[in-house]
Amino acid sequence: MRNFDNVKTLNKQALFELLSQRVNIQEAKLSQIPDPLLLRDAHKAVKRIAQAVKEREKITLIGDYDVDGVASTAIMVEFFRQIPYPLEAIIPNRFSDGYGVSPNILKRVDTDLIITVDNGISAIEAAEICKQKGIDLIITDHHTPSDVLPDAYAIINPKLSSCTYPFEEICGAQVAWLLLALLKKELSLSIDMKYFIDMLAIAIIADIMPLTHINRALVKEGLRIIQSSNKPSCTIIRDFLNKKTITSEDIGFQIAPRLNSAGRIEDASIALEFLTAQSTSKAFELFEKLNSLNELRKEEEANATKEALLLCNPNDKIIVVAQEFWHEGVVGIVASRLVDRFEKPAIVLSIDNGIAKGSARSIGDVSIYELIKANEELLLKFGGHKMAAGLLLDAKNIEIFKKAINKSASYLAPEHFLPSEDVVGVLPFCEIDFELLDILERFEPYGEANTRPLFLIKDAEVVKIETFGKEKSHSKVLLREFENEKKEVELILFKNILQMPESKKLTCSYRTVKNEFNSKVSVQLIINKIYNY
Repeated sequence: MRNFDNVKTLNKQALFELLSQRVNIQEAKLSQIPDPLLLRDAHKAVKRIAQAVKEREKITLIGDYDVDGVASTAIMVEFFRQIPYPLEAIIPNRFSDGYGVSPNILKRVDTDLIITVDNGISAIEAAEICKQKGIDLIITDHHTPSDVLPDAYAIINPKLSSCTYPFEEICGAQVAWLLLALLKKELSLSIDMKYFIDMLAIAIIADIMPLTHINRALVKEGLRIIQSSNKPSCTIIRDFLNKKTITSEDIGFQIAPRLNSAGRIEDASIALEFLTAQSTSKAFELFEKLNSLNELRKEEEANATKEALLLCNPNDKIIVVAQEFWHEGVVGIVASRLVDRFEKPAIVLSIDNGIAKGSARSIGDVSIYELIKANEELLLKFGGHKMAAGLLLDAKNIEIFKKAINKSASYLAPEHFLPSEDVVGVLPFCEIDFELLDILERFEPYGEANTRPLFLIKDAEVVKIETFGKEKSHSKVLLREFENEKKEVELILFKNILQMPESKKLTCSYRTVKNEFNSKVSVQLIINKIYNY
């Protein structure tokens, strides 16, 4: 049980001041986006792409199968469509091709120039093959570079130590977009770079980039575009969400998982076709397919999570579990579920033919990338960033790796592992109203580094608990702040059936959202975490 003695009681005015302080430090305007020429190799890359366009060379784009990679690819496809110029766009299939620009992919590519988006920073072998074939390779990526870089024509990555771009926490789609802004100038094109900001916003949110500085400005503008654009994908997203105001959380929890499901379960080209669809009917058809794939993804994930929980050692600092034939497309989500359950970093591996392939997710201030890197001699391949990574190893090395990474983690201070879930304060029930929603809306968008405020309810009296939903898998909890008080509030706990606590008391954190249903607007309180249950 955590000690909440120091948590302050807030009123709406105090909350407004607290959020104002937080956002004033973070706010930027679109006009303040740093010059893309500050990205190392950007000028060199643009000159080479412009030359390829002018000389009608074959240009091949290689993307990635997550939302950021798909959005990056979609932005490039749309840009070249507007030039117009024929661009071959390939998103590797997770199951048959593996990740990014790889020897596998290069077997079927005959081209003069390859541009990668959201991948390539660890493509040492692929860069060598390109050199041998006389293909110029331009890498655009945002993942953490290792000590050895690929021998490519140009590498554009804000995380390179030699890069002077002042804001390094940008996603792959932003790197691609900034490069295209320079290409527009180089070729004297009249393309409006704002046309792509809806896809940029989706990528920034889905890739959990900090919603500060330019990321915040781009997401704000992107959400505005999604709400008003007649682009087919935007129309379908609006129709699906059926809300007057679309938030970053709607994109993060409703749209991103559907886009991601294509690459996780079948092929990411379905999501790419949706984002670049040229008619609403085509976009609708593709979105229905994404919905179906998302349902399949949920089933696979639920089964794998159930099995993974039985294999966990809760005493380990880093949870490492492996199993034959877990669906490779859901291991990252399963890792996230284990992090939520145990409040520790987790690595989930799927074994196939003696090779373990998996995903890692972290918590608090623990860099899972650095912990994996410290044990790279046991791996065949790895890559990623502080909070998420991918890895490949010989199945016979799993136990050795598990011990080694736990040993590496043992040197970290305990506070590194604390979840950054901090509640902002206790909000008396009388403060929960539409005015509170208005205050919270003023500080949108919420996300990484600007989380939607979490409030605390301490030792509230539980009046009643009911289940709801098609399968009765969610809970409604009716609470009174103090015993015998008349005012009651209802909280929702999704994907969980809550039993009446013995003490009939509840301490939990929750977030406050606007609920729009059947044209009615209400204040909805959603439980985030229960502490004394």
